[in-house]
Amino acid sequence: MRYDIHEYNNQDHANTYQRLAPSSDRTSIQIDKDFETLMRDGYVIIKELISRNDCDRIKSECLQLLNKTGRNAFEGLKTQRLYNVLSKTRATDMLAEHPRILGLMDKLFKPGFLLSQSQVINILPGEEPQGLHTDDAFYRIPRPRQPLGAATIWAIDEFTEENGATVIVPKSQHWDDQRIATHSETLPAVMPAGSVVFFLGTTWHGGGKNTTSNPRFAVTQQYCEAYMRQQENYLLELSKETVRSMSPTMQALVGYSIFPPFMGMVEGMHPLRTLEEN
Repeated sequence: MRYDIHEYNNQDHANTYQRLAPSSDRTSIQIDKDFETLMRDGYVIIKELISRNDCDRIKSECLQLLNKTGRNAFEGLKTQRLYNVLSKTRATDMLAEHPRILGLMDKLFKPGFLLSQSQVINILPGEEPQGLHTDDAFYRIPRPRQPLGAATIWAIDEFTEENGATVIVPKSQHWDDQRIATHSETLPAVMPAGSVVFFLGTTWHGGGKNTTSNPRFAVTQQYCEAYMRQQENYLLELSKETVRSMSPTMQALVGYSIFPPFMGMVEGMHPLRTLEEN
């Protein structure tokens, strides 16, 4: 019996743990409009997507986990960063799996896209501007090209031009490798608390300068195509007990999923089967 290799490569071969279908709240006219803006400008700001109460809860829980500043100028010598977030708190899961964000991801990447990394970032007073960069530059494929990563930065505090709002270079996703962004080309992602800026992995951006007397608190989630390597090695970071406590969507995002026909397998089977073991 002959088979079509293209059909085989795109087919979900799992029986027990088949690929999750996107929920109905991941499709809307507003998501379509946001996607148009994203692809035109390289970024889109979605205002007040979560409540102030949610912001307060996230900030209260995550602040307790912050105690170190950056190790170099890029991380920020006056910026607190929390890595390995998902092993330490469930407070930010709602951001990683927010339907408005995953709705954009459904339109941008192939089904089965992954969470690439999560961070809490608290820019302290006196911090200098971060060096401008693109988030998927470590995928060594010449530009211009399609994005292989995408990122969200959630304003848990209000983002202002003075307190270190992320700065974006509009339309820079189209540039080639020879063009380097300058701060004169940037626009600050000014937005109220509870808002999010979503940008392509090929869009130039950076953390802003904090000239105020207060910190600027944010959470960032980055995503990637399922066939690219994640920045965080979640399969080593997260215990099985931790993964069992996650929603099915979060389990799939961190890598307990299959990209057809078999990428991500364990012993030739779906990785969720490993959670059945003690």
